[in-house]
Amino acid sequence: MARVLVTPEIMRRRGDHVQLLKEAGLEIVSPDPSTPLMQASVLLENLAGVSAAVVGMEPFNADVLAAASSLRVVARVGVGYDAVDVPAATARNIAVTITPGTNEHSVAEQALSLILGVYRGFPLRDQNVRRGLWIRQSLPRLAGKTLGLVGLGRIGKAIVPRAQGLGLKVIAYDPFPNQEFAAASNVWLCSFEELLEEADIVSLHLPATPQTRDLMNAGTLAKMKKGSVLINTARGTLVDEDALAAALKSGHLWAAGLDVFKQEPVPTDHPLLAIDSVLVSPHTGGIDEESEFAMCTMAAQCVVELFEGRWPDGAVVNAEIRGHWKW
Repeated sequence: MARVLVTPEIMRRRGDHVQLLKEAGLEIVSPDPSTPLMQASVLLENLAGVSAAVVGMEPFNADVLAAASSLRVVARVGVGYDAVDVPAATARNIAVTITPGTNEHSVAEQALSLILGVYRGFPLRDQNVRRGLWIRQSLPRLAGKTLGLVGLGRIGKAIVPRAQGLGLKVIAYDPFPNQEFAAASNVWLCSFEELLEEADIVSLHLPATPQTRDLMNAGTLAKMKKGSVLINTARGTLVDEDALAAALKSGHLWAAGLDVFKQEPVPTDHPLLAIDSVLVSPHTGGIDEESEFAMCTMAAQCVVELFEGRWPDGAVVNAEIRGHWKW
């Protein structure tokens, strides 16, 4: 019987997603929740004899993929796949799947909540009242500001109507823009440099790739409008965190809302956490009850379809292996 490693806590807790795998005739391997699977050596130990892995952010690097000789599928519960060395997986004919179309509404709501939190002074106002401090300080109005979306994929598109409903003008940069959507939604498509110069709020929605690493660095942050805001619900690697801290301390940027960091969990002594104008959350942008269920279900279904000889169109990152892939 083919074995499937299942690591996400939500899948073990709910059970119905695991049931999809069992009904297909797959044997489930579920490590104890305390198992440190983020350590490559421990992950590899748990991949012994495993044909497929349904996973979160565990490090499927080249060494792990090379040593996991029976592995045929890495199914990510989510849309990001930067924890998987896709070229190494492709070289070893291992299918890498993601769950597109399952969490864009959750991320869109998270981005807007960070923007609203910054402009309305939360959670600081709540904390002040609880401490007996009745501080009634005016902050800039959000309505009328320009929101610049760096990336106009599923998440960016989900943000557009929500942001416009709040009275924001929306502009966007995307390396492969959907011209039809932009025109129909009254979104001005512009260059990255134009966006940095025009936006009061810059919100990041690009994947983590070598090309996007430190996209927001000292140079690009300096091009943003004085007093503007940076929002990141994408990946921590998109931002040079030292440069962001410097831009905030200097007053060039007014604030930042961050759901992601380069190191997660973020160290408590991280310089950004010492800046009051930085609003943070623990990488929860893509998860709400509905998206968790959808992501877990789709990840399990991808494994089942591949096991049964069907190809999950649109979900396989390295689709070029289709012609010669087999379980």
